[in-house]
Amino acid sequence: MQITPLYDEPDFLRFEGVLDDPSVPLLRQRRRLASLVAELDDAQWAAPSRCDGWSVQDVIAHLVGVNRFWAISIAAARRGEPTRFLATLDPVATPAAMVDEVRSLSWATVLERFVESNEAIAESLAGMDHDGWSSVLGEAPPGHVPLRAVALHALWDSWIHERDIALPLGFAPVEEADEIADCLSYVAALSPAFAISQGSTRRGSIALEVTDPEVRVVVDVGDAILVHDGAASPDALHLTGSAVALLEALSYRAPMPAPVGDEDQWLVGGLAQVFDLEP
Repeated sequence: MQITPLYDEPDFLRFEGVLDDPSVPLLRQRRRLASLVAELDDAQWAAPSRCDGWSVQDVIAHLVGVNRFWAISIAAARRGEPTRFLATLDPVATPAAMVDEVRSLSWATVLERFVESNEAIAESLAGMDHDGWSSVLGEAPPGHVPLRAVALHALWDSWIHERDIALPLGFAPVEEADEIADCLSYVAALSPAFAISQGSTRRGSIALEVTDPEVRVVVDVGDAILVHDGAASPDALHLTGSAVALLEALSYRAPMPAPVGDEDQWLVGGLAQVFDLEP
């Protein structure tokens, strides 16, 4: 389905008190992934990933395309001219078409482009100050959001794709605590963000209390979405367990550790709707 980014509500997604500089885990993770795939042989580059129908090379080619978007989005945001490229995005058809267009390239060329696109993101983020992460608006799939959320979406997407590559190849993915915490803080807010961008007026809360690493995240959904680490409302949907297991579940790579009632599915099921997946 086509997403419906929200461009005219600059305060609809906010993060308070739970995150520092997201560029640190963002760039570390991408450079680590580039180092990982640089060591693969021809057969491993052609091996299936967890993404249906995509090889390892296809996943990296996809990340090249999204990296280029992130670099453009961030640079435009910092000029005070946030883009609106995603207004016509179909998150199923568009990425697939972009990967199809570059399947004739060698994996060496794809790797070279991936490394270059990682450094383009680094250049676009150079010199960001603390206030800018919250005050500067850029484009991400939910719409115009603070650059902190743009960076977190980029981190979460690539972190999941690193596992999409590593696990089928039999590698143990690196699990850095700050990357996991940042990805959880974002993905917990993503389904409600998609719901609001599609016109939902529902209200609710999610409270995550997870281990390995220990992370507490609360997402309050009303007229806007507030992500914080404070107290949760008594009727919040409480999600507990392993941080990585829950992150995989919220990213639709694994089942939820515990059932979620029908009345709360909208709080966690946004990706299923956007990507036409089974809830």
